[in-house]
Amino acid sequence: MKILCFIIFVIACNSALAQTDAIGMFDHHEDIGHPKNSGSAQYDKVTHTYTLKGSGYNIWFNRDEFQFVYKKIKGDFTATANFDFVGATGNGHRKIGWMLRESTDEKSIHISAVEHGDGLTVLQWRSLSGENMKDPEGEIFFPEKAFEVVQLQRIGKRIIMRVGHVGEPLVTVGSHEMDNMPDESLLGLFICSHDPEVTEEARIWDVHIDQSAVK
Repeated sequence: MKILCFIIFVIACNSALAQTDAIGMFDHHEDIGHPKNSGSAQYDKVTHTYTLKGSGYNIWFNRDEFQFVYKKIKGDFTATANFDFVGATGNGHRKIGWMLRESTDEKSIHISAVEHGDGLTVLQWRSLSGENMKDPEGEIFFPEKAFEVVQLQRIGKRIIMRVGHVGEPLVTVGSHEMDNMPDESLLGLFICSHDPEVTEEARIWDVHIDQSAVK
């Protein structure tokens, strides 16, 4: 009986610990790649706003460092949200946006819809685990800058990025075929400071993930 009670206690504790990672509509949040400064994530149930803090040298080359708020998702989806850095100053290459990732491994394949600190808008990807991301072969730039709304959509193996201003139609940045991305992957919000000594902060609101019929 004592052994049975102990087993039940351990299971209950593990379940409670697993639940503490949940935030808003997402199941987990954590630092990827062991950045020097620990990140964090909060969700305001009243304003439906996520506040992310994160550090990290970059999301580039053959490995990444950033704060990730994510959930497992299977099949097609359309993910849309409003993004804004807190603070006008910072590294021009600091990054926020949506990310679809095979795993939480720092070298995982991924594709990201990125808004930079200087307003640069880019769809970027790593097609093989541990592969060096390539400039400009592994990215699509949009000629205009500084959008509030960022959308990432998956249709089969094709990943599409769109951006726009609040209340206006979205425009397509570009798309890329991610042949190696599993049908069940990790979808979420991210922040990277592009400076391992600095922690950046961003607000993300009006977050929607739609898995109804995508065309």
